[in-house]
Amino acid sequence: MADPIAKSSAEPTITRAAATALVRAAMDAAHDSSVRIAVAVTDGSGHLVAFERSDGARYLAVDVAIDKAWTAAASGMTTHLWNMVLSAEPKIAPLSHHPRLLGVGGGYPIVEGGQVIGGIGVSGGSHVQDQAVAEQALEKVGFEQT
Repeated sequence: MADPIAKSSAEPTITRAAATALVRAAMDAAHDSSVRIAVAVTDGSGHLVAFERSDGARYLAVDVAIDKAWTAAASGMTTHLWNMVLSAEPKIAPLSHHPRLLGVGGGYPIVEGGQVIGGIGVSGGSHVQDQAVAEQALEKVGFEQT
């Protein structure tokens, strides 16, 4: 008799508590630098787990933050690296037409034990400010930096 086929797998994913802690840490970091942001945390499959928007943050920042988190979770790559890849690699350039793929700094995969368990996206400041806020949040909550 053949070995049975596995019908499912357990995929590690970020908890709501950890996602909420990342959002709070990002909001604190943005407040300390006077940046008005939207911050989104997704699970490993890119579905929204936690979100918050600063008073006065631009409305566009909402969708951009969510899409940055989605891009990072879906690809396992930071969004600022996507920017370089899309501009330097003509064979990958067609991906730039994917409606959720964003190659703008501020999106990071959330990694635990070498595995992507989610994504964080920050939008509202410059790409450098967004990256710094995301990095500070990941560090404060104790996630690996990629």
